Amino acid sequence: MRIGVLGGGQLGRMLGLAGGPLGFSFAFLDPAEECPAAATGSWIRASFDDPDALRELASRSDLVTYEFENVPLAAVQAIAELRPVHPSAVSLEAAQDRLNEKALFRRLDIPTPRFETVSGGVELAGAVERLGRPAVLKTRRMGYDGRGQRVLSGPGDLASALAALGEGQLLLEQHIPFERELSVVAVRGRSGEIAFYPPIENHHRGGILRLSWAPAPGLTPALRSLADDYARSLMEALGHVGVLALELFQSDGELLANEMAPRVHNSGHWTIEGAVTSQFENHLRAIAGLPLGATDVPGPCAMVNLIGEVPDLARAADLPGTHVHLYGKRARPERKLGHITFCADDPETLSLRLATVWPLLGRAAGPLPTIGGGAVREPRCGGLPTN
Repeated sequence: MRIGVLGGGQLGRMLGLAGGPLGFSFAFLDPAEECPAAATGSWIRASFDDPDALRELASRSDLVTYEFENVPLAAVQAIAELRPVHPSAVSLEAAQDRLNEKALFRRLDIPTPRFETVSGGVELAGAVERLGRPAVLKTRRMGYDGRGQRVLSGPGDLASALAALGEGQLLLEQHIPFERELSVVAVRGRSGEIAFYPPIENHHRGGILRLSWAPAPGLTPALRSLADDYARSLMEALGHVGVLALELFQSDGELLANEMAPRVHNSGHWTIEGAVTSQFENHLRAIAGLPLGATDVPGPCAMVNLIGEVPDLARAADLPGTHVHLYGKRARPERKLGHITFCADDPETLSLRLATVWPLLGRAAGPLPTIGGGAVREPRCGGLPTN
C-alpha cells in the first residue's frame, strides 16, 4: 500500500519507519527546506495549497494521512476528493480552532477549564475580571510548543500579551492549579475498533514537552477509565480513524481536558520500544483497515526530548533499556532534534537510568522533574498539540 503524508517532519519519519515492515511505501508533501521523513520515502517539496502538488501526492498514494494539524483544511478537503484521507477533515477542523475544540468538549460533557472568547483590550479586561488571575490567553489557531500563548498574572500583562498575540480572535482560559498533566493516546480503526495506551504523565519546560512517563504512576482505575472514556467519546463523535491524543489536567480528583491532537503525538514516542505495538504502527494499521495491534506495556517507560542540541550520547546509549532516536534535523534553539526512550522492569530502575542521563541534557532541560504529581503546578504557557 502507498501512503501519502501531508507533512515531512519527525512524526512522518517515524510513520515511515513503522510502515516499512508492513510493506507500505510513503510519499511526503512538505514545503520546508529539510524533510526528516524523506529518509523513509519520496519527498514532494511544495506548498500545501499547491493544487499540482496535491494531485501529485494523490497520484503516488492509495490513501493519505497528515502528521501535524496545521495543514490547511482546504488542502485536506481537496485531496479527499482524489483519495481517502484518515483522519478526515472533520477531526482536523475540530483541532485547528481552540474554540471549536472547546465547544466539542462541552457538547460531549468533557469538562474543561472555564474560558471566554475575546477580541480586544476591553473584552479581555472584562474576561479577566470574570475568570480571575492567573489566566492563559491563547490564539485560537496555530499554537504549539508554547507558541501563541501568554500567562496573565498581573494588570500589566494584558497590554503586552495583546501586543504579542494581536487583537484578533483569542481565547482566555482559567488557570487550573493542577497536580499534574496527563495525556491519553488512543487509536480507532476503520471498523470502529478502539485501543488505548495507558495514560502518560508529562512534564514541560518553556511550553515544550521535556519528559513523559508511562504508565502514569498512582493513577486510580477510575481516573484511567475516565480518560479512556473521554478519548472514546471524541473519536466516535468525529468518526476519527487513526491515533488521537488528548491532554488532561489532573486536579482535585478530576480530569479536565486541555487540548487534543488528531495524530500521532510526542507524548507517545515511548511506545516504539515500550509497547507491544507502537502508536505509529497502530496509526498505519488503523488508516489501512488492518486489525489494531496490542497496546500492552510490559514495564514502565520514560521518554526525554532532545531540545536545541544533541548531547554526547555515548553514556546514554551504554545504559540497558535505553534507545536513542535522532531526527536528522539541523540544530537550533528550542527545536526537537531527537528523543531518548528508557525502558525498565520497575520504576526504581527506570528512575536511576533517567537520573544518569538527565545531567547530559544541559541547563535548558532544567531540574529533573518529580514523577507522580502531588504539588500544585504553575500555569503553563503551552500544551497539546506538540510535535
